[in-house]
Amino acid sequence: MGIGVLGLIPVSSPDSLKKVLQTLSGKWGDVVEDLERIQVKPMKGAMTNQVFMVNWPTKDNHFHHRKLLVRVYGDGVDLFFDRKDEIRTFEIVSRYGHGPRLLGRFASGRIEEFIHARTLSTVDLRDQQLSALVAAKLREFHGIKVPGDGNVLLWDRMRNWLGQAKSLCTPEDSADFGLDNIEAEINLLEHELQYEYKQQEIGFCHNDLQYGNIMIDEDTNSITIIDYEYASYNPVAYDIANHFCEMAANYHSDSPHILDYSLYPGEEERRRFIHNYLRSSGEDPREEDIKQLLEDAEKYTLASHLFWGLWGIISGHVNKIIFGYAEYSRQRFKQYRLRKPQLLCSFTNKMYE
Repeated sequence: MGIGVLGLIPVSSPDSLKKVLQTLSGKWGDVVEDLERIQVKPMKGAMTNQVFMVNWPTKDNHFHHRKLLVRVYGDGVDLFFDRKDEIRTFEIVSRYGHGPRLLGRFASGRIEEFIHARTLSTVDLRDQQLSALVAAKLREFHGIKVPGDGNVLLWDRMRNWLGQAKSLCTPEDSADFGLDNIEAEINLLEHELQYEYKQQEIGFCHNDLQYGNIMIDEDTNSITIIDYEYASYNPVAYDIANHFCEMAANYHSDSPHILDYSLYPGEEERRRFIHNYLRSSGEDPREEDIKQLLEDAEKYTLASHLFWGLWGIISGHVNKIIFGYAEYSRQRFKQYRLRKPQLLCSFTNKMYE
């Protein structure tokens, strides 16, 4: 089926979602038109959008269903990225054989092919065999060629988000989060991490490789990386660093915003992931290459903490999804302050030491 633009029907509930889906029934022909028979199930764990799984009975065999995934965009998410760019990325990544196909779009969301695979859990990230598969898949993802200048987006995106966060916060909240000092921290990291290491590999990065954005087909052991809203060209060390940071999170717990940094992977686990990442290119990696990427990734965890700290501040003001965004941000900024003296050889700003 080709991509359809399904009109301007607002989506705020499963019933309104069914009305959007009804416009597809004429395109497919083999599905029932009775809206009452469409099953819509909210999926947990999303923090930017609302996500629904749809089971749609077919006319000839009521025991057979078409399965779809419907993504309803969260409020205010256009502050984080350009939706047109994100759709273009979705289509390009799909052509490379990654992720689901785009089936349709509507005013506040889109309809995707449902992937018959299991979403990973936080525990799965620690499984050595699964981690090796994820590392290899991430290496493959970094090789996607997306049209454009290929410039690193990380630093400018953080500066943009900092401006958004300042405009949304009260003076008291801004002072509490230390927002007046963060631009200096971004500048420092850009100088220390990017300009001091000019030979860093730049690739097309996912930038949000938490366990909920990784799926596995347990029949074939095939890994699929999904959700490319934050994807852009960046140093591959940053993407790896962000993946390591996500091992401290469990977004399906009773307190999904609480991070446990005692779960951050130790050096042996990080080294193993990086070895598998580099080895997936076809040759055994050199020790110096493993060591350099291991060191670079550790330093880029600082950028990850600032990036998602700013994201949490903005999300707390614009997103209605129930999540402790402000506390999440405080934890990321606290971890930045704790780790910075250990990871940077020199620093010029005193606020976050």
